[in-house]
Amino acid sequence: MSDPSCPSFRQAAFARRDLLRVGGAGLLGMTMPGLLRGAEATRAKIAPRAKSVIFLFQWGGPSQIDILDMKPDAEKEYRSPHGQIRTSCPDIEICEHLPRMAKHMDKCTVIRTVHHTMNNHNSAGYYALSGHRPPTDDQRLRDLPDLYPAYGSVVSKLAPNADASIPTFVSYPHVIADGSRTPGQHASFLGKQHDPLFIPRDPNGADFRLPELSLPAGLTLERVMARRGLQGIVDAQSRMLEYSAEARGLDDYYQSALAMLESPRVRQAFDLSREPDWLREKYGRTTYGQGCLLSRRLAEAGVKFTTCYFSASIGGRKIGDGGWDTHGFDNTRMYPIVEGYHLPITDQTLPTLIEDLDQRGMLDDTLVVWMGEFGRTPKINKNASRDHWPKCYSVLLAGGGVKRGFVYGKSDKHAAEPAEDAVTPEDLAATIYHLMGIDPRAMIHDTQDRPLMISSGEPVLEVVA
Repeated sequence: MSDPSCPSFRQAAFARRDLLRVGGAGLLGMTMPGLLRGAEATRAKIAPRAKSVIFLFQWGGPSQIDILDMKPDAEKEYRSPHGQIRTSCPDIEICEHLPRMAKHMDKCTVIRTVHHTMNNHNSAGYYALSGHRPPTDDQRLRDLPDLYPAYGSVVSKLAPNADASIPTFVSYPHVIADGSRTPGQHASFLGKQHDPLFIPRDPNGADFRLPELSLPAGLTLERVMARRGLQGIVDAQSRMLEYSAEARGLDDYYQSALAMLESPRVRQAFDLSREPDWLREKYGRTTYGQGCLLSRRLAEAGVKFTTCYFSASIGGRKIGDGGWDTHGFDNTRMYPIVEGYHLPITDQTLPTLIEDLDQRGMLDDTLVVWMGEFGRTPKINKNASRDHWPKCYSVLLAGGGVKRGFVYGKSDKHAAEPAEDAVTPEDLAATIYHLMGIDPRAMIHDTQDRPLMISSGEPVLEVVA
């Protein structure tokens, strides 16, 4: 018998009232997938507040107690060596090394009680990128086809752009991993056609371009399309009646790439040279800084979901290398290294993006999500740093229908556990979908056509404006 407390049971479940509504229809020959699709069609539509989502993933795990949930009255071994400063929102104080960000906290919501139990990067990373609890807490968690897809792939499946020349989901510039590739970065069982348009190039590079949209020298778009048409005739005569879902997905992906190749709007969106030098400098001439600028251009062009990764690796063993995983090994002491690398980059990129979106009139319908896979230990370790801590951490949201200058949830005196209004990754996922106008109870189907809810969480409606 299935255990109702099991995450897989909850994720595959559907609303009981939907089952009662369809009642004995199965006796009339209707299949369960058919019933669920029918129930899905009867649900009320949610008005979208966010046209686009910019998901800034801080791989490695930023420290909640050093950035957004500081505890200045805690004992010395817990409180941050950094001071805290007042911000443009009287209810929010943040790290003293984020003075530019402090001026824009009146445009943000901070959730201080996100929590789960995954201590390893790959498992926690998958949880953060998909909104679904992994089957195991294992650094070696493999990227298998039965694991859930990325947020953007779900959006591509359920709410794709009407204009096929504009990608629904874009990610760049890294494939993140901790030993093995972290699951949750692509479409998984939804099929290759819902994979992100992935850009494995440095947006700060002088030769930054989009390989998928570049034609070889001497080859015109007309010749490509003509060849494609001829190939289609040949394929139609020689192709078997059925072929694998993966092959169909690749074919759909190829067709989409050709549609994008025709689109000046897409080519221009990826052309960062169109931005004035002063604005590029304001974002910062770093891979991540220019990635944040690119995310604004993509939202402007109509891309619905953009994932920008802070770093490819969880962390490094030298100053200024890798993500937020600062245990204090070698010369990566969190203090003052975070002050000298992570926080300055954050204070340059995040407020610039929010301000840029706001000045262009885009912030109200563009949701910015700034988060990692977990936080850091409340107690400072022997290496003057902090270790993994999934039991309580902070997430910042801005724009896209969330409240301005708002704090949700309260942690305990050490930012170690939620004290009020705990939030799970499932709840956060449901909130993102809700803001995009997608019912969190909507169904997707795996390779066996089994219905699965896109989220088993509840939207945190208190953060919605």
